[in-house]
Amino acid sequence: MQQTETQTTGGAPQHAPGTKLREYETIFLVKPDLAEDLVDKIVERMRGIVHRDGGKVIKVENWGKKKTAYEVKKNLRAIFIRFLYLGGTRAVAEFERNLRMTDDVMKYQSLKIADDVDASARAVEADVKLPGDPEMPERAGREPEPFGGQEFGGRRDELGDDVELPPEAE
Repeated sequence: MQQTETQTTGGAPQHAPGTKLREYETIFLVKPDLAEDLVDKIVERMRGIVHRDGGKVIKVENWGKKKTAYEVKKNLRAIFIRFLYLGGTRAVAEFERNLRMTDDVMKYQSLKIADDVDASARAVEADVKLPGDPEMPERAGREPEPFGGQEFGGRRDELGDDVELPPEAE
């Protein structure tokens, strides 16, 4: 992997033409009750970590609050954040170390997307903020019917009460 000098201007490093870095994607879940400004603080801190290690943030997507596939740290919902960035293996290790230390981050996963990406040629894309899923109240479970509703032949009157059938009707 070829490394060349980088110059920092305004927080984001400027890479010389021909600088080759790896492209990574990290998705992390933030607690669903976290205020929007605190989520933005976490995003900016992580952006600073990538820049500090000589990397380049390509795109940050806030997918909003979504339902998780399973319970994560006693939460069924989470705010999903996707980071697409260029950097070395040390940058990813530092990125994940900081996610691990942040109490409001519940889970994360990083993937290597590509090797040897030209850092000067890769354009920075605008950040995206999506609304997420609408808040849906949790469904209350149905109360089980006594005796499975089958004790009296399963017949009910217009009020929904069980009706006992006479012996000759069965």
